[in-house]
Amino acid sequence: MVLKVRHRTRVRRKEVDAWFRRLASEFGMVLPSDETPVDEAEAGDLRLLIREEEPIALVVGDAIAPTVKGLLAFPAAKRYVTVDMGAVPFVYNGADVMAPGIVDADPTIRAGDMVWVRDEKNRRPLAVGRAIMDGPTMAREERGKAIETIHHVGDDLWRFGEEDA
Repeated sequence: MVLKVRHRTRVRRKEVDAWFRRLASEFGMVLPSDETPVDEAEAGDLRLLIREEEPIALVVGDAIAPTVKGLLAFPAAKRYVTVDMGAVPFVYNGADVMAPGIVDADPTIRAGDMVWVRDEKNRRPLAVGRAIMDGPTMAREERGKAIETIHHVGDDLWRFGEEDA
């Protein structure tokens, strides 16, 4: 399935700077403050921020989170959740993240925060989701769902733009 973009509009520089400041403050990302245009678009039930034809962030309600490609382009230092290699295939296929697979989590994460998931070995981003537990709890719990996955490697958002070529 192809992710169809609707209502794509150019975002004013002031708004882009505000979104990028939030990504910097909440995720510890360093985003360029150049004049590269950024568009906002609706795609399915997602709102996206698109820079140079790459969706770099998604807006869910009043929360913002980087996309997996956004994390690859502009690495984040905060709100990470590290899963063991046994959990990777499940996360890669879009499963919610269960607490037993988590080996580490940013201790500042609160339930309800947008977070990103990385693998234990390579520290590469796998998914983005909403925390159900706080960071310290998800790192020590042995049961239960810790993160509701919203976007993951290989989903429609990951493949965004590939079919347009």
